[in-house]
Amino acid sequence: MRDYRKFYIDGQWVDPVQPQTLDVINPATEAVAGVISLGGRADVDKAVAAARRAFETFSRTTREERIALLTRIIEVYKTRMADVAAAITDEMGAPAKLSSAAQAPSALGHFAAALEVLKTFEFEKQQGKTAIVREPVGVCALITPWNWPANQIGCKVAPALATGCTMVLKPSEIAPFSAHLIAEILHEAGVPQGVFNLVDGDGPTVGAALSAHPDVDMVSFTGSTRAGILVDKAAADTVKKVSLELGGKSPNIILEGAPLPKAVGHAVLTMMGNTGQSCNAPSRMLVPRRLMPEIEALAVEALQKVKVGDPTDPATSMGPQSSEIQWNRVQTLIGKGIAEGARVVCGGLGRPEGLTKGYYSRPTIFSDVNNDMTIAREEIFGPVLCILPYDTEEEAIRIANDTPYGLSAYVYGDTAERAIKVGARIRAGNIHINGAQLDNMASFGGYKQSGLGREWGAFGFEEFLEVKSVFGGVTASATTG
Repeated sequence: MRDYRKFYIDGQWVDPVQPQTLDVINPATEAVAGVISLGGRADVDKAVAAARRAFETFSRTTREERIALLTRIIEVYKTRMADVAAAITDEMGAPAKLSSAAQAPSALGHFAAALEVLKTFEFEKQQGKTAIVREPVGVCALITPWNWPANQIGCKVAPALATGCTMVLKPSEIAPFSAHLIAEILHEAGVPQGVFNLVDGDGPTVGAALSAHPDVDMVSFTGSTRAGILVDKAAADTVKKVSLELGGKSPNIILEGAPLPKAVGHAVLTMMGNTGQSCNAPSRMLVPRRLMPEIEALAVEALQKVKVGDPTDPATSMGPQSSEIQWNRVQTLIGKGIAEGARVVCGGLGRPEGLTKGYYSRPTIFSDVNNDMTIAREEIFGPVLCILPYDTEEEAIRIANDTPYGLSAYVYGDTAERAIKVGARIRAGNIHINGAQLDNMASFGGYKQSGLGREWGAFGFEEFLEVKSVFGGVTASATTG
């Protein structure tokens, strides 16, 4: 059993001010996988004070010093990749092959991207007789979720370090193991004392204390829209910078003439990846009405490739929901879909056949869904795909935009040009054309209630910087060439 009852503060593993433990449950077995401590306001105060002291010196480090630091982090991370992957499988039930191939490497990808951006990022530029200077924002509170735990830590910690910020991380108490391993990696790589700090805890206690703390200059939060609103409100009294990466209900428009086996297969497998627990999952598949029977059959066929079961089994492609709370939510929403008249093409309520323990949901496909149904409006965050019919391309675009969210959208057409034309009319921060994958050097973030700001690549740097205009000033680069 994993024992992570200490916090990482000011370069050391320390006991909480007031001991309070929490069992971390393995969602595949429902057994205790480890134990952590739940922090309080006093622990937050200690961590923020350490970060504030460290900011005085770390904010003045050179580009070359931070390049060297990121390089060391990448080297150490590679030696601990298998450990991080195993931790993610234990804490949130990701299949071992997903943890090894995607979950654990995703954080490394963000450190590598930050390193490349840092090499050429323009922190200073001359604009006539004015110097435009980008400086680190200060002490940052990083609040991360359980669904892609290492990824979300990496895409916040990497740009924060690269820009000269200091930070306090609060990982999800549901999936905290990988965060502790990343803290060990940062320590071994030589991150200076106080620059990175970790305090475990829940949102209403540690998350709220960090968001409202007067010595925190910026909050970067990833999670539900409901929780993001609370973070924004808590931060408002001290007028700090806030970056929010929130929920989604992403449309996936399959156009007339698209190669259906390829388009539908991609849609189903992408939706079911990570047990549907991705904010950018293509959960609403919009299809030409006349093609509904063919598309339903192809969707069922694609779903047969999904093997639900023990995450440690190499053959497993889908694990459990991350927690009992999440399992109950998914079951409730599947029930609402049935009650509101959506037709179950496959799946439905309960666990998959043969699984009597663990928070497993049946991969479910609904058809005859209209966009007013609860399952089409709310983020389910489980392996539930909704198929919605449309009669014209204009109607498809209208349905796609008829959502309070705007994180991602997917368009599959007979040509990229046609799909791009449709994608240009969808109000979302990320558009996937004909199955295109994510790009760590591009921006990630959403419109509307999907959040504020952007992460990844150079766009992620901007969230951790303030802009200063020095009138009559000359930048260092201007004087040195």
